[in-house]
This record gives sequence, C-alpha cells and structure tokens, in this order.
Amino acid sequence: MKWLDIPGVAPAALIAILLLLWQAVFMTAGPLAIASPASTFAYLVQQLGGPDFWVHVWATGQAFLYALAIAILGGLLIGLLAGLSATASETAEPLLLAANSIPKIALYPVVLLIFGIGLPAKVAFGAIHGIIPVAIFTINACRALPPVLLKTGRVMRLSPTDRIGSILLPSALPDIVTGVRLGFSLTLIGTVLGEMFGAQSGLGYLLMTSIGLQNTQMIMSVTVLLVAFAASVSTALLAWERRLRQVRG
Repeated sequence: MKWLDIPGVAPAALIAILLLLWQAVFMTAGPLAIASPASTFAYLVQQLGGPDFWVHVWATGQAFLYALAIAILGGLLIGLLAGLSATASETAEPLLLAANSIPKIALYPVVLLIFGIGLPAKVAFGAIHGIIPVAIFTINACRALPPVLLKTGRVMRLSPTDRIGSILLPSALPDIVTGVRLGFSLTLIGTVLGEMFGAQSGLGYLLMTSIGLQNTQMIMSVTVLLVAFAASVSTALLAWERRLRQVRG
C-alpha cells in the first residue's frame, strides 16, 4: 500500500473510515441516540455563525490556556529541578506517580471549596490533570541524559539555572515535548470536565446542558469541535517532536 505513503492520504483515509463508522452507528442506533455526520456538521456551522456559541468557546479557551500554561511551566519546573540530581528524581517520581493515580474527579469538591464556581476552579482542575504528566516525562528525559553532561556542568561549576538552561533543557527537549503533548490532551479533558460539573459557561457546561435536554446535535457538534482541535494541536506537536529527534540524531 504505497499510496498510503503519499502525504495527506493516510489522514484522509482515517477520517473517511471514522465518518463511515459514525454513519453506521447512526443508522443502527437512530437519531435519539446519536446525530448523523451530515446533521452534526450542518448544526455546527449554524452554531458557529451565531454569537452565543462563541461565548462558550471563549470561556473554555480562556480557562484552557491558563490551565495549560500552569501545567507546562509547573511541570517543567518540577521535572527540571528534580532532574538535577539522581536522588531528587528517585524521590520525586514515586510521589508524582502516586499523585497521578488518584482519580482527579475525587478532588473536584476540594477544588470547588478552595476556588469556588467559576474560572479559577476550571483552571485549577485542568492544571491538575496536566502538570503531573509533564513533570514525569521531564524527569525521565533528564534521567536519560548521558551522565557525562551533568558531570561536565558540575566540573565547570555551573549554577543550577545554567545547568538547566544549557544542558538539561536542550538535551531533553524531544522527550519534554512528548510530555507536553500528553499534558495538553489531559489539561483539555480536565478543563472540560470542570465545566461540566461546576461552571455556568463553556463547552463542558454546554455538553452537560445538552445531555439533560437530549440535544444530540449539540452534543455531537461540541464533541467534533473538541476532537478536531485536540487532533490538530497534537499532530503539530508530534511533528515538532519528530523533527527534534531527527535533528538530535
């Protein structure tokens, strides 16, 4: 199947297969369970043409960007500081893995008590989902570095900041991007979940309201929008990661 190697053919084929499966499920389950692809895209275009839908898009986008910035910066800070020494990384990683195993939804009442209902709670809940994966991948990326690099930094008496900026970050960047890619997806999930259970605006709130009203067209439209956004950014991050690995050799 050499034709799959043609740029753009494989993604187009995958999208076509998913649309066919979606249409098959619609024909089997009926309109009360799921909206058809055609009606979903028509409804989504209609919603994008009005101002009300964009209010929810902006609410989710604002909360997600804040949460993603906190998750990436916080995860990098934790991972790079722990990656400065083997003892610190061996101590931090089990704690992070244990924290990551906690169901995040169980923490949501605590988040609401601390931040209340609104933007801060959505940001906090989204950041909680993304910060730990970024930190874990960063620690593992630093651990995979040749020890001679860190020893050279100590011999040259570089400060911790200099070692992070000139040794750890450039060498570990491809693996860090992998963590950022995972953190991006989990932060988006956390932000939308936060809107579903404790917000008065946003795509998650719109999903929850549509479920109560059995508005399958709105449910599928929001889902398609979120999937398209997540897939586009993840694809771009994956291409960047592969480019970095090729450059590093």
